[in-house]
Formats: sequence, C-alpha cells, structure tokens
Amino acid sequence: MSQFAGKTAVISGGAEGIGLSIAKALGEQKMNIVLADINEASLKQAYIELENAGIQVLTVALNVAEEAQWQNVAEQALARFGKIHMVVNNAGVGGGGGSIEEQDAKAWEWVLDVNLMGVVYGTKVMVPLIKQHGEGGWVVNVASMAGMAGVPYAGAYTATKAAVIALSESWAGELEDADISVSVLCPAFVQTRIYDSQRNRPARYQSDTAKNGNSSSDKSKQMVENGMDVSIVGKRVVEALNDGELYIFTHPNYRDVIQQHSAAIDAAFERAAQSSLLQDIVNQNLDML
Repeated sequence: MSQFAGKTAVISGGAEGIGLSIAKALGEQKMNIVLADINEASLKQAYIELENAGIQVLTVALNVAEEAQWQNVAEQALARFGKIHMVVNNAGVGGGGGSIEEQDAKAWEWVLDVNLMGVVYGTKVMVPLIKQHGEGGWVVNVASMAGMAGVPYAGAYTATKAAVIALSESWAGELEDADISVSVLCPAFVQTRIYDSQRNRPARYQSDTAKNGNSSSDKSKQMVENGMDVSIVGKRVVEALNDGELYIFTHPNYRDVIQQHSAAIDAAFERAAQSSLLQDIVNQNLDML
C-alpha cells in the first residue's frame, strides 16, 4: 500500500498547472486533496476533474499572501479530513522582470508576497498541524531551476525561488526530528500559464508606472509552451518523495549548467584559500553549522 494512502495534502495554487498535476498524482496514491487557489473559476473546474477521477477533494479560495486565509484553509481541511499530513507550497507568479532600470516596486512586492511569503505562511500554519498528530509528514516547496543559478532580466522571480530553496534546506534540518520530510521542486520549463501571471495580480499590486502586460519575454513564453508536459511533474514528485529526495529535479539536461555554477563557487573558495589575508582561518573549525 502507498505510504500516502488515506492521508491529506494541502496544495496551494492547486487549480491548474503544476499544482493540479501534483494533486492528480497524489490522488492516484489515494491521498485526500485540499486544493487552494486564488482563481475560484479554475478551482471549480479542478474539483470536477478530481472528483470524476474518484479522488477525495476539497477546494478553498486562497490568496497565499494573506496568513489569515491560510488559517481558514487549515480549519476547513481539518473539518473535512481530520488531519493534515502534507503541505505543497506551489502557488507562484512570474513578474518583476526586465532590466534593473525597469524594476517596479509594486511588481517586486507582489512577487515577494506570493512566491516567498506565501511559502512562509503556508509552512508556518500547516507544520504545527502536521506535528500535532505525530505521524510525520511532508513539506513540498515549489521553487525553480532559476533559483539554482541567477537568470538575467528575471530578478524578482529568481530571487524568490533562490530564497525558497534556501528555506527548504533550512527547514529540512529543523523538521527532521519531527519526522517531517522537506523537499524542494526545481523544474525548468513546464507547460503552464506562468507567463500569464498578470491575470491574477490583485489591484493593490498594480502600478501606474508598471507595464500592464506580462513581464516575460516572447522567447520565455515560447519556451514555456514548448516545455515539459505538466502531467509528468506530479508523477516525478511522487517518485522523489518515495525516495526521500530533498532536491526534486525534472530536467536532468540542466545538470551541466548547475555543475558549472558549482564549479565557479568552488573556484572562488580556492582563491580565498590562497589569499594571504585569510590564512589564519583556512583550517578553522566550522562553528555556524
């Protein structure tokens, strides 16, 4: 029997794209699914799709940037299914792109609130409830390959995804004793509507000086549309969770890029080790870890 059977997963941004793919894959493992999303029309469609597949599902409207709304999701999930075993912090937006000179404060605020604080709030609210029943569980954070190495002209998106990776690494150590496994999903281009995030941008994040269209370039949109079939992603997540993986990669063809990034960091450490200014700490014990 699957280790997920009969347990409950809360998935933000679950009405479409990667979130819905994960919901379907976990539902196939007989998990109860709580779909939370800002787009209520998409939620209704997703509910019908999962229910027709025989999956136990609850849908709740959620703006992940509002901690109080996360509390509401938790209360409804507990009322319906009794316990929460997994949170999938999937909701994310593409925005805050363009050159340094074009950066807009409202766009950055929006991306930071959704992509970063949405993950913080989701984990803060759900982890105590996972701990409460003492059965262990999972935190799955959706980052991006962009978070593994900087991407030009995608400052806000890259910064938030790098932060989600770092948070996941931090929480993995913090939650280990509670038998809560932490994983971070880092996909490259997948067939979603991330390039059209503007459709869900609340009025308070709009700016008179910002461009009203999508911040993604036509090239990025084309790469997303030609990306991996989103259905593969959810199945890959289940596979990786079964193997206890911290980093979940979907695009092994990016390995060389990340190895080059790691090699550059290692080379920088070597240069520091050769510096006459730093010889007294080359072999110093690590006190911070």
